[in-house]
Amino acid sequence: MGSKNKLQRFKENETFANVIQPKREEALSGNFSLKGHWAKDFFGNDNPIVLELGCGKGEYSVNLAKENPGKNFIGIDIKGARFWRGAKTALHENIKNVAFLRTQIELIEYFFATAEVSEIWITFPDPQIKYKRTKHRLTNADFLLRYAKILSPNGVIHLKTDSEFMHGYTLGLLHGLGYQVLYANHHIYKNEGAPTEVTSIQTFYEQQYLAQGKPITYIKFKPN
Repeated sequence: MGSKNKLQRFKENETFANVIQPKREEALSGNFSLKGHWAKDFFGNDNPIVLELGCGKGEYSVNLAKENPGKNFIGIDIKGARFWRGAKTALHENIKNVAFLRTQIELIEYFFATAEVSEIWITFPDPQIKYKRTKHRLTNADFLLRYAKILSPNGVIHLKTDSEFMHGYTLGLLHGLGYQVLYANHHIYKNEGAPTEVTSIQTFYEQQYLAQGKPITYIKFKPN
């Protein structure tokens, strides 16, 4: 994507009612006004809050919102030029239960209160295979601790990935930390029992992976 297109998308994002782009200082100061009040103050209801971390183009967030009108969805990514597509689609199709938050995921506790979130989706994250990149892996122990703080008592996390490494790494870590693994499969499209919400939505890249014959893995788990 050219720099001109990126700038155009950044400008459009500023006009979108479903895009929130707080400054880092606002979060760190503890003055982010929607923390603890997303459902009531932003969505105007008391429905459960569901996050998609590293949402990319926002395809999963938008489609989950379509399929689940009784839940509120928030796609989170630092790259606003990417989720511009999802935000624009949601506005065009009048999907009011989805929004996009531009921030770094390591700051997530500054934007959501304890037990404010009912579900977290992590869809096709960068597996950060190199050892020095472990701290950026979205299912490392540090990130899992952050997620546990904002999840409700029965809150769950979904990991969908084409990376067998990420799947195996996460499963091993979950068992070591004593998390409850509710469902795990290393090839969901060859398993008739896979949850519908996992197989019915396919991102652009997922379709490419499937065309290449790559297995898509999935884990559903919760902290104790």
